[in-house]
Amino acid sequence: MSSPQEAATTALFDCQSCGACCSYSAEWPRFSTEDDAQLDRIPQKYVSSNEAGMRCDGVRCSALSGEVGKHTACGIYELRPDVCRACMPGGDDCLMARRAHGLPIV
Repeated sequence: MSSPQEAATTALFDCQSCGACCSYSAEWPRFSTEDDAQLDRIPQKYVSSNEAGMRCDGVRCSALSGEVGKHTACGIYELRPDVCRACMPGGDDCLMARRAHGLPIV
């Protein structure tokens, strides 16, 4: 059984109520370690015109739906690039993105 503090921390870093990392930088959702088979599975409408990463609307990944800090979802969660998989809830990248959006970091 988790403590109330652990439960609060888990809730604070719930990606589906955050989305800050997906709306932080147009340079962040880049392709780097994916193989061709992984990249071929990502729908073309979400890939940038230079095919170096995800297409962004400003700094927001085009696969992100919802309102940052409220409720969000990734339209290609199972197919998302490795850089997205590497951003861990509560990790340095997560905290940097949360700070940029003025979201609590504990």
